[in-house]
Amino acid sequence: MTIEIKNSEDIEKMRIVGALAAKQLEMIEAHIKPGISTGELDRICHDYTVNVQNAIPAPLNYRGFPKSICTSVNHVVCHGIPSDDKILKNGDIVNVDVTLIKDGYHGDTSKTFTVGKCGVLAERLAATCKETLYKGIAQVKPGNHLGDIGHATQVHAEKNRFSVVKEYCGHGIGKVFHDEPQILHYGKKGTGAEMLPGMIFTIEPMINAGKAAVKLLPDEWTVVTKDHKLTAQWEHTILVTETGYEILTFREDDTIARST
Repeated sequence: MTIEIKNSEDIEKMRIVGALAAKQLEMIEAHIKPGISTGELDRICHDYTVNVQNAIPAPLNYRGFPKSICTSVNHVVCHGIPSDDKILKNGDIVNVDVTLIKDGYHGDTSKTFTVGKCGVLAERLAATCKETLYKGIAQVKPGNHLGDIGHATQVHAEKNRFSVVKEYCGHGIGKVFHDEPQILHYGKKGTGAEMLPGMIFTIEPMINAGKAAVKLLPDEWTVVTKDHKLTAQWEHTILVTETGYEILTFREDDTIARST
């Protein structure tokens, strides 16, 4: 496994595209209300990417994916395909996953939004998933190992009586959308590659209210929980710095330090 170490020019480009991806999630939040379709959310994000941010929506036509964002509602774990037939309802939760390309570099981030007034379980699941992401980010610094991230995310999720999806993981990112290393959200401390300054990867835990088992639907994209229980995901793109980490997709609603 070869993990690319980004140079100063790469890092600056990644800061730019990461900020654009973060801004897109901030923009779309006002539109996430009962009655809107996920297809309309996709069109809003596509137009914003192309016409306002002068960037490219990376998911569109990526390995055949038909839309510009992923919208994963309730029991959809990841890679939900936006549709005009999927109308958000009061009490739903929806993960919006955006990836932009700017000057050849990718910025990747996602957030689980609550729609209207949600139940206690949905609110707790979404909040715990965000905390789980932060626990993983806090492990990022030179000398630590990738397994430290997975251990921290798994422990926090399971401590809160949620299960961790193991089939899907974070990934290296830069000029390539999905690159080495793989960032598992479970594991043991001290295992995996050592983190070095200049590495950039995503951390994107998916946690379920029920069992961890998932299945892929016949469209070959949409992944759902087997027991149809709720699921949530949060994602940031992270740079390993000389002293710790920098969140390249940092948003105004984040409650963790942007960098250490």
